[in-house]
Amino acid sequence: KRFMGKQKQKSNKKFGVQLEEDIRGIFRENPKAELNYKQVAGFLEINDKVLRKLVFDTLLDLAESGYLKQTQRGKFKIGKRLNLIEGTVDVARRGNGFVITDKLDQDIMIPAKHMVGVLHGDRVLVELKTSRRANRTEGRIVEVLDRDKRKFVGTLEKERKHAFVVPDDFKMNVDFYIPAGKEKNAVSGEKVIVKITDWPESAKSPFAEVVEVLGSVESNDVQMRSILASSDIKYEFPDEVIRQANLIDMQLDPAEIEKRRDFRDTLTFTIDPIDAKDFDDAISVEQLDNGLVRVGVHIADVAHYVPQGSALDIEAKERGNSVYLVDRVIPMLPEHLSNGVCSLRPNEEKFVFSAVFDLTEQGEIKKEWFGKGVINSDRRFIYEEAQIIIETGEGDHAEEITQCDKIAKNLRTERLSKGGLEIVSSELRFELDDKGMPINVYKKTSKDANKLIEEFMLLANKRVGRFVGDVKGNKKPVSLVYRIHDKPDQEKVEQFAVFVSKFGQSFRFKNDRDIAFQMNALFKKMKDDGNFNMIQQMAIKSMAKAVYDTDNIGHYGLGFEYYAHFTSPIRRYADLLVHRILFDVLNGKRTAYPELNKIAVHISATERKAVDAERSSRKYFQAQYLSDQIGEEFTGFITGITDWGMYVEMHENHCEGMVPLKAIKFDQFYFDEAEYALIGRRSGESFTVGDEVKVRLSRVSLVKKQIDLELLID
Repeated sequence: KRFMGKQKQKSNKKFGVQLEEDIRGIFRENPKAELNYKQVAGFLEINDKVLRKLVFDTLLDLAESGYLKQTQRGKFKIGKRLNLIEGTVDVARRGNGFVITDKLDQDIMIPAKHMVGVLHGDRVLVELKTSRRANRTEGRIVEVLDRDKRKFVGTLEKERKHAFVVPDDFKMNVDFYIPAGKEKNAVSGEKVIVKITDWPESAKSPFAEVVEVLGSVESNDVQMRSILASSDIKYEFPDEVIRQANLIDMQLDPAEIEKRRDFRDTLTFTIDPIDAKDFDDAISVEQLDNGLVRVGVHIADVAHYVPQGSALDIEAKERGNSVYLVDRVIPMLPEHLSNGVCSLRPNEEKFVFSAVFDLTEQGEIKKEWFGKGVINSDRRFIYEEAQIIIETGEGDHAEEITQCDKIAKNLRTERLSKGGLEIVSSELRFELDDKGMPINVYKKTSKDANKLIEEFMLLANKRVGRFVGDVKGNKKPVSLVYRIHDKPDQEKVEQFAVFVSKFGQSFRFKNDRDIAFQMNALFKKMKDDGNFNMIQQMAIKSMAKAVYDTDNIGHYGLGFEYYAHFTSPIRRYADLLVHRILFDVLNGKRTAYPELNKIAVHISATERKAVDAERSSRKYFQAQYLSDQIGEEFTGFITGITDWGMYVEMHENHCEGMVPLKAIKFDQFYFDEAEYALIGRRSGESFTVGDEVKVRLSRVSLVKKQIDLELLID
């Protein structure tokens, strides 16, 4: 037997180490198995009594260390310990995988040779292992946890007796084999949704069946539905949810109005994008005799219409948030609620949950009040209208809007002085024709009117978070879903410092808090530089991601000790939860909200899915906008560099494409990480982020949502 052979060649100590490693391997390969020492010895082909005793002793040692756990006397299974971690697989272009987990500061690298039978997006159990390379955490996947629930989107390619589905996601490293009769009448070239039925160890491709036929790949509607299905986002509501929503009356109950604070005679307005349909928030303004300004932040009272545990509530929780694609909105709540009953439309009486502040013009709070109210919005402004009023001082309710603008600017100054990051946001927008085709692409930059609304929403969110979370005296703690943002990872910030040095800028910081101040100083210095947006985006990438959690650690990016989402319950489930909990606190109740932290984790995940889907829809419409411009030349600047190419944003249309390294003919280029540049082996010519280049549009793929460019050299 193999152990007896090893015993002759090795010392007892080395043999014991080898035995332990082989036992670990048995449980890794059988992560769900419960085995006794006889079964383990059988796996190892050990019959000798002395060695069997050693097997049993080793099992006890592994149980004591936490690697195994003894489920019953003499039976063992793999244990949940520090080096067994759950995570989600992200597949890189070269076949390596990275397991993303909240448990570690960095992703776990899985070599390509260990990715057999594993798909991008799989939820897995991974065992950590020692890496030969510094600053890298490596692992080995021991179990795929929940693939059975997943569905995949791709294009059907039919053959005589069977078919294959080629997945849309380039990170999927396999096609899906569809046996005859499992195509659901789909024809070659159609988009379909499939689910895996089996994956034999001997098969390169998983067996699957078509569960839904989406239709022609040339249809925008099919492409958007494909994006949603790929992100596991539902685009239709169950019948019972629609039925419950439609039963809700648009008219307000007079008895309920009597219970609420009445703001109907107070000037109230909304400021939103021109294409907005659901209005979560409104602002009321009232000049007080003592010189203070009373500003009310009024939020749609969704909780009044969506009872906890109802079909509406369960569906909203599952969705987590609304999703905003280029040409459509996938709402969290049915349209009768999101665009009708709850939406704070002008000249309609609406129930609200309000945060009311008596403020000085400098933004100092002298008094605050939280509670249920009723409003009647006097006017709907779009951002462009409000911006003209702010700039000229003329127009409807100009005095109140300019007064709010002054307070908002002072609130912003105060927030930044305490360490809030000053991010100037710009958003890629599309103008669509009546057939839903893109006819223009432009960037929308946040101006004073946007910032006015933003600052009052931030104020309300901050004060609600503090009101519930700042426990003093003998008050018992109340569980709340906070919006948290961890401090930056210093290694990533140091990489950012190297990056900005390419632009002749120095970035130094003393401590975590100082990072935000130094970034603001850098942003101010470079605000008129052509590379400003890119510098700012790289700064954001160096930061942690904001998530929902019941454990409050504050919001680093905003510089707030307490922060909770209160202002958008039509489109975010977190806000609906916060409304319910705040209402309980105001009324001295302690309603149980089971698995609150589990919900926080879930809605953080649905938010990430929405962001991915929204990004994919923008990529698709960029590709579609350029699809009839093949061969045309553009100028642009390099926005990113990798070891497979450079990304270029074109000045004329703001669309981003990629120049593959292999497509650069005049030299062989390689990616120098230290210099963060592409360098030609023969010429020594280099390209780095921010460089202006000339490119030709060489290829567009709507299916892959990909724009390929060719680098032009004068």
